[in-house]
This record gives sequence, C-alpha cells and structure tokens, in this order.
Amino acid sequence: MAVLLSVADALARVLHGAEPLPAESAGLLDAHGRVLASDIAALRTQPPEDLSAMDGYAVRAASVEKVPVTLRVIGEVAAGHPFGGSVGDGEAARIFTGGVVPPSADTIVIQENTTRDGDKVAVSTGSSRGRHIRRAGLDFKQGAVLLPKGRRLTDRDLMLAAAMNHPAVPVHRRPRVAVLGTGDELKPPGTTPGPGEIIYSNGYALMALARAEGAEVIDLGIVPDQIEATVAAIRRARQSGADILLTSGGASVGDYDLVQKGLAAEGLELSFWRVALRPGRPMMHGRLGDMQVIGLPGNPVSAYVCAFLFLVPLIRRLSGRADVAPKTESARVGSDLPENDERADYMRATLSVGADGTAVATPVPVQDSSMMAALAKADCLVIREPFAPAVKAGGDCAILRLTAAF
Repeated sequence: MAVLLSVADALARVLHGAEPLPAESAGLLDAHGRVLASDIAALRTQPPEDLSAMDGYAVRAASVEKVPVTLRVIGEVAAGHPFGGSVGDGEAARIFTGGVVPPSADTIVIQENTTRDGDKVAVSTGSSRGRHIRRAGLDFKQGAVLLPKGRRLTDRDLMLAAAMNHPAVPVHRRPRVAVLGTGDELKPPGTTPGPGEIIYSNGYALMALARAEGAEVIDLGIVPDQIEATVAAIRRARQSGADILLTSGGASVGDYDLVQKGLAAEGLELSFWRVALRPGRPMMHGRLGDMQVIGLPGNPVSAYVCAFLFLVPLIRRLSGRADVAPKTESARVGSDLPENDERADYMRATLSVGADGTAVATPVPVQDSSMMAALAKADCLVIREPFAPAVKAGGDCAILRLTAAF
C-alpha cells in the first residue's frame, strides 16, 4: 500500500510554484481586501495648509496674552473658503473647524471662551501660540510611502489612499476559481430528487468560501458521470481563464469516478492523489498548463475541510498575501479522545469558554463526513496529528477556527 502524503507535504505541493497574479489597477472600493502590487506614495500633503482644529477665532497669541480683552472681528473663515486678509494686533477672524488659518494669526481661541457683539469679540481665556492649529503636513507629506507593496488593504487603508489622492491603486488580480460538481445523483436545490438522487450542496459552500477569500467564482454547475461531459466542463474552465479548477466528487478511481480520467485526457500533470487526512483522504491536486486543479472528495464535510486547508492558502498565495498558512490556536478539549491512527484528524467541534477564560473545543459526537448539520454547527476543527496519544477532557489541543479567515 502506498504511503499517504502528509497534510504539510500536500500543502507544500499545492503552493509550489504558485506566484502572485499580475497587477491591475482597481478603484478604491474594488481594492478592499486585495494586496498592493507596488508601493503607494502620497500625491499631496495633508493637511496642505495650517488649519483650525476648532470653531472659534483666529488671533495673534500676543493679542490674548492678557485677558479679558476685546478684539475687532475683521472677517470669517469657513472650510474651503480662505480669508484673503491678514490678522493684526487686536484683531480676530471668525474661523470654523477645517478653515485655513489666516496669515499673521498663530493661535485659535475656542468659541466657548468668547462672547460676540457685532464686530467685537470679548475673549475671557487666552490661547498659547499654535494652540488648536493643525500644521501643514501634520498627517503626511507629499512623496511619503504610506502603503507598502504587499499590504492587504483594509477599510482604513482605503481612507488613507483616497486622502493621498489616489482614485485607484495597483493590486494583484483576483484569482478565478471554477467550481464543478460531478455525479448522476446530484440535483439542484429546489427540485424533487428521485430514487438514489441527492441535492447538490457542496458547490455553494465552496463558492462562498472562495468569494470570502477574494476570488472570482465561475460556476460550472453539475455534470453527469459521462467522460465526454466531464472533459467538456474541464475545457470550459480553461476557456474561462480560471486559475483554479475545483471539482467535487469523482476524483477517486471507481468506474464512475471520471474526473481523474477526464483530466488525464486533457494532459493533467498529477501532483498527488490521497492525503493522510481525515476527512478527505482521496483529495487530488495537479496542473493543466497554468491552471491548478484541486479534486475534492464528494462527501460534503471532506470537500469543505479540504477546501479550507488547501484552496484557501492557494487563493491567498495567488492574491499576493504572505499569510497563507492556517493559523492554529491553543485550546482545551471538552471530551475524552482516543489515540489516533496514521491520518491527521480534523474533528468538527464547538467552542465555549471555560471558567478560567480558556477556549474549550468539544468535538461533535459523530464525525461522519456526510453530516452537514454538524459541520454548520461547528465553530472550529480540532487537529489531531497522526498517532497522537489519547487525551482526557481538559487536556491541551490545537484548533483552527472555521471562519473565512484563519
């Protein structure tokens, strides 16, 4: 019997040679969550001029050194409407937040410390030089690189890029993932399955997972167990420009498992088939030219766990991200677990918080790979390495949270 490939070795093969996709210019809203392909420098200085940070009066600090004092109001400054004159001794300009500080004024007296009477304003509390003024360049200066290459853009980064005067930014292209379901027994949701038929469900989770990771999804639908239909679907994936073909079911070697046969007919370079993994041993990976192929098992839990462990890191690598590998967390197991066999086990589990604040992961009672209700209920996967010894409830374990992001 052939030795099964470890999860770590299988992931290394999936990621081997995978490079970030080419750059494209994306508008700011479309750039959210994507990775910068080059440094972004500020095209302007922010603020471009000295601005008032408060509503009040722009004055000379020397004019309010001794208070109370009454000043003559010579003008008004609103945001976007600078005052053309300058402020002299004994003078003040009414100013609002964001207004450009007039020449000669060097401080702002907040309006709470003043009383206005026509063109006169009485100041009860003085203000030191520079008080309540946002100096030009306080935030950033033109030419400063504030968003470096390789950064995954957050909502706050988009705010900054816009303030830097960039309407669009260079980001790596989104990976295109074509998803294909196979099997005579599969019928679309909303139909009435006949004897021996089931409702197709895997693709909806897989497509949602890929989209959550920033990929574009191409739905190839369901193909029957016919070699001609399988090959035609594979060709549609290539013609669509897919970077990844994700199949569900039909990847084994039974008489009706035609995905491998169809891929081989199209020239697949097989990287591996079968992983020391539960659930998901019959997973397959290879390449058709520039298109990567991941053949997932047909059982829904197996398909999802394999996609979570292998598809997500591949999407992230192609997207230009550095944080591609799953990040494990420490927890305590909520029930006794027996010793493990030669396959790594990824057990569906719910999370709770123990009395000491530690996360407690309790595997669902039945770990059958067909059980979608248990998968939907689960918060995480408890990872058990091959040949792991038995562990009692309360013992340490490692988990992966079942979210779109590790």
